[in-house]
This record gives sequence, structure tokens and C-alpha cells, in this order.
Amino acid sequence: MAKRILIVGGGTAGWLTAGYLAKRLGADLPGGVSIQLVESRDIGILGVGEGTFPTIRRTLSTIGISETELVRRCGASFKQGTKFVHWRHAPGGAGPDHYAHPFQNAEARGGLELLPYWLLGVGGDVNWDEVANPQKKAADAHRAPKLPTHPDYVSPLNYAFHFDAVALAALLREHAVANGVRHLIDQVSEVRLDEDGAIAGVVTASGLLEADLYVDCTGFRAELIGKALGVPYRSCRDVLFCDSAVAIQIPYRDGSAPIASFTISTAQEAGWVWDIGLDRRRGIGHVYSSAHTDDARAEELVRAYVGADAEGIETRKFRFDAGYREVNWHKNCVAIGLSSGFFEPLEATGIVMSEVAAGLVASLFPWGGDFETSARQFNANMLQRYERARDFIKLHYCLSQRRDSAFWRDNVAENSIPHSLRERLERWRFRPPTELDVDPNVDIFTEASWQYVLYGMGWKTDVSARAGAYRYHDDARAAFEEVRRQAAFAVANLPSNRELIDYAINNRFGPVGAAA
Repeated sequence: MAKRILIVGGGTAGWLTAGYLAKRLGADLPGGVSIQLVESRDIGILGVGEGTFPTIRRTLSTIGISETELVRRCGASFKQGTKFVHWRHAPGGAGPDHYAHPFQNAEARGGLELLPYWLLGVGGDVNWDEVANPQKKAADAHRAPKLPTHPDYVSPLNYAFHFDAVALAALLREHAVANGVRHLIDQVSEVRLDEDGAIAGVVTASGLLEADLYVDCTGFRAELIGKALGVPYRSCRDVLFCDSAVAIQIPYRDGSAPIASFTISTAQEAGWVWDIGLDRRRGIGHVYSSAHTDDARAEELVRAYVGADAEGIETRKFRFDAGYREVNWHKNCVAIGLSSGFFEPLEATGIVMSEVAAGLVASLFPWGGDFETSARQFNANMLQRYERARDFIKLHYCLSQRRDSAFWRDNVAENSIPHSLRERLERWRFRPPTELDVDPNVDIFTEASWQYVLYGMGWKTDVSARAGAYRYHDDARAAFEEVRRQAAFAVANLPSNRELIDYAINNRFGPVGAAA
């Protein structure tokens, strides 16, 4: 019978997993599991992954973290999606210079799907991201997704968060410990295996730690799943070229400066720059391919992006190998976080994969001791998630019309595009993405996400052959007009991102809005 979990490694992945499992598996109850987390005092948190998916709201709520606490403790701001600048065309090129991937699904009027009508021109000469729902207009105006009177994690517009990752890990740790997780500060020196090749225990400076299930949250080092158990890592460098990043943190000059409601992603000659607005600073970084540029040029470009405000501020550099493990639960060890896989910061897949893995462990926890059955289902699910997320990220690159550098030319080369993605694109030549193309059990991106990127990048779906089958043109025009009205209403009535953050610092969300 399995009742003991040992998580090796802290950081966002480790403490999110600990806090979530503690609540789901009853670590604070007599009949629940026993959870320990051991981490070294000497190993810091990478601390640059500051973007999330809307799923984070449910995860944080389950752990017991309030929205106001998140804003106050972690410098959090409200994220409504991502704005992509110069991905479709190089600066100065013909056509739109940006598009958005908002979190809100397309509006429907009486069940009417609007996308085919937009493809037929009924929506006018406006990009799909703008006519599909009011969120882009609201986020472009730095609006927040909700009113102060909305309760925690409730809003009319779908949203996630930007936050200080180091502060979030500390907050998650506090809640995990309060929920029954035992926290150990110690250095792991050895991982012992039994005669069957499973983990028998973890040796630290203070002694031997034993458990029924071991969770590897040791980051890129992968001390358990990789070094001790030898589970291979599958590189995706043939598909996703970026392997490096240089990051910088820029304080606001003015405490009243607008805070962006999007992650802003600006394409560069050999990668792209992220720009994330928190309450007191912006987190900015250049993700790039070391095969197409060098560190000095990458830092030059990120400093040029920031301008004079970057003078005298140090940068941080790190490397990564885009990829994942095809097996993430081997015998009695599960990898979660960077030890499991990582593509790149684009579309914030890092934290959401940890959320998914923690949820699967909670649902598949082998209370009766049948590890292999749980492992098979876990591995099959995670493998499909990684493969489909890889294809979604590649979509941003392979549809670009940029040919101004080897990086962009290489990204559109057919041999760099997975067959599974080429198959999807072939489907969408004559019909748009629908729910038929996604499986909510394994896809972290919905059909709406695929639509926003596909048409934001200028993809053409030819529905002319069945144009005569669409009979609700007037209803579609009315629906597009309603979206425009809603967008204007949202811009006029929602608070700014900064105003809502300032409110949360001094009050609690909800109908009463009582001062803290």
C-alpha cells in the first residue's frame, strides 16, 4: 500500500506539486499520504518563468491561495494572453505587424460559429483575433479582465497571471507546509536503487530518506529520473531551434506606468524577446538559437529593445535543450517540471505542464501499490501532451513570412516541421480548426488557440467551395457588431491592470470589497 511521497527539489514545480498533492491526497488527514520535500539550500530557482495558463487559477484555488494574496506577495499582474509582434513579417514589411492569442474563446451567437463567416469576409477587413471576442481590444488598452467586485478567480474575461517566480515558490511553500508537507533542507548525495531497479532511498547529509513514490523536481539536472534511473531525454532541437536566453529586470520609471495585460513577444533575427509587466517591474528576456547568433549579439538586442533603462543593469544567461522524456513515470519515480521536459518560454508551457503532471499523479496515485498501471496511463498522457504542445509552438515559427535571416529560413524548411503538424495544416487548407482537431484529455491548447495563431500568421483556409451552405450572414454580421460593442464597453468600464492590482493590494476581491 502506497502512502509516502518524497519530492526531491523545490522551486515552482516542486512546491506547486507538494501543495497540490497535499490538498488532493489529504496530507493533513490521518488517512492521507505522508509528503516530504527535500531541497538544497545552495541551489537557487531559475526564476524567469513568469507566465501562466488560465488553469493556474484552479490550481492556486485548490492549494488555498487567494487572489489578493498572490497579487500582494508575488507582484502578480493579470495576463489575458500573448501579443506577437513582427512574427508574421519583419519590421517594415507589408501587412499587419502584430496579432494576439487571447485566452477568450470566440463569441458565438445562438450556437453560430463565426469563423467560417469571417473567412468569407463577413467580418470585414479586421483580423480574427479582434472580431472573435472583445479581449484583444481590452488588453490592448491595458484593461484588467475583471472588476474588483468579482470574487477570487472569477471574471467575464478569461485570464491567467504574470508573477515573480521566486516569490511564488516561497508562497507555495508556506501553504504546502501548512497543509501537511514536511520541509527538509538537505543535500542529496546519492540515489540508491533496489535489485529491481526502482529507487530504494535517497541519501542526504542527515541520513537516508525513504518513500513509496519519489517525485523528481530537480530541474534540468534530473538527478533521479535521468542520472539515477537512466531514462533518456528526447531533444527537439531539430524542430525548435532556440536553446538560450538572456534576461533582465527593469523597474518602472513611474509608479503609475501602464502594466501590459498581454505577454508581449517580439520576434528578432534569431529568436524573440519576451516582455512581462509585473506590479513594480518588467521582466524582459531574449530567447535565441545559439546556432544562429551568439551571446554578445543576443544581449545587444535585448538591451536595444529596453533602451536607456537597461544601462547599468545586469543580465542573466541560461541554456536549455528543448525536449522531453517519453517516459516520465518509471517504476516508483515521477519527473515533474524541467526534469520532465521543457520547450522554451513561448506560450508559457512550463508551469502548465507541472500543473498537469501534479493533477495526473493525484488522480492516478497508486494507493493499492499498482505502480505500473498508473505509470502506463501517466506516460501515455504526458507523451501526447508534449508532442501536441511541440507542434503548437512550432506553428508560430513555420508559418512566418520572414526570410530576413537564416533562423527564419530554417524554421520554414519542411524537414524541421513534424509530420503531425504538416498533417494538421493539410486538414486546414479547406476547413478551419474545430473541436475535431483537439482532445481535451491531452491537448493543453484548444482549437481557439490554434485558430488565433494560424490566422494571425496569415494562413489561408479556402472555404469557397461550401460558401453556399452558409445561410446566416446577417446573424454573423450582427454577432461581429456585438463583439465590437462589447469591446468598447470593456475598454470603457473595466479598470486598468494597474488599478486592479492597486485595489488588490489594499482590499479583497468580492461583492463586499472589505478592506484587509
